[in-house]
Amino acid sequence: QVQLAESGGGLVQAGGSLRLSCAASTRTFSTLRIGWFRQAPEKERELLATIGTSGGNTYYADSVKDRFIISRDNAKNTVYLQMNSLKPEDTAAYYCAARRVGITEYNYWGQGTQVTVSS
Repeated sequence: QVQLAESGGGLVQAGGSLRLSCAASTRTFSTLRIGWFRQAPEKERELLATIGTSGGNTYYADSVKDRFIISRDNAKNTVYLQMNSLKPEDTAAYYCAARRVGITEYNYWGQGTQVTVSS
C-alpha cells in the first residue's frame, strides 16, 4: 500500500512562488512514477507534470511549462513541485498521485493541498 501526503500549499500573490512536497510512505518509492494534478472548482482535474522513477523522463502540461519544475529525492521518498510566476488561474487544489511502472492508471492519491494565488 502506498500513502501520499502533500504539503506546501497556501496563499501567495501573483508572481510569487511556492514549493509543494509529496511525501510517500512506501519501501518501493523508487519504483513509482509520480504525477502532480490540480482541480479548480467546477473544472476538470488537470495533469500538470510527471516524473520517472529515477528523476528523469519528465512531462509538463503547456499551462505550466517553463514555470513549474518537478523533481524527486528517492532517499527522502519525496517529490517536489516548484511553482514560479504563479497566476490567479493557478488557484486550485493540488494533488500528487503515483502509479507503478507498466500501469497506466494513477491509483494512489494524496489528500491534496490548496494553493490560492491573489491578484
